[in-house]
Amino acid sequence: MITSIHTLIYSDDAPATRKFLRDVLGFPCIEDAMGGGEGWLIFKSGPSELGVHPTHTVHAGKTYESPRHHLISLMCDDISATVTELKGKGAEFRGDVQDHGYGLVIMLAVTGADDIMLYQPRHPLAYNL
Repeated sequence: MITSIHTLIYSDDAPATRKFLRDVLGFPCIEDAMGGGEGWLIFKSGPSELGVHPTHTVHAGKTYESPRHHLISLMCDDISATVTELKGKGAEFRGDVQDHGYGLVIMLAVTGADDIMLYQPRHPLAYNL
């Protein structure tokens, strides 16, 4: 049976992205996970949950369209405190915190890779079921 979810980030500068995840976000990791001294790290990412969003929907009279894709989101309990703490460690963000209804959202710039969504959810949480 399924035991966990393994997410992947493809990066133009994998060592820098790994350093960001380890040193800025503070994710614990297995050092040299692939052996051979190549620096591959595998990170513990904490509790997880998986949602499925439609590519087309109408909600509260408004139409939403999105291409098929996958998205990594990091969740937090207090987005203001988390943004402040991460900025103190050198993290950069795109724009300001926005209210998306389901939660408060900001995009976190990830060294060598695409941005990752950081959000404070307002929906019931599934990761502790």
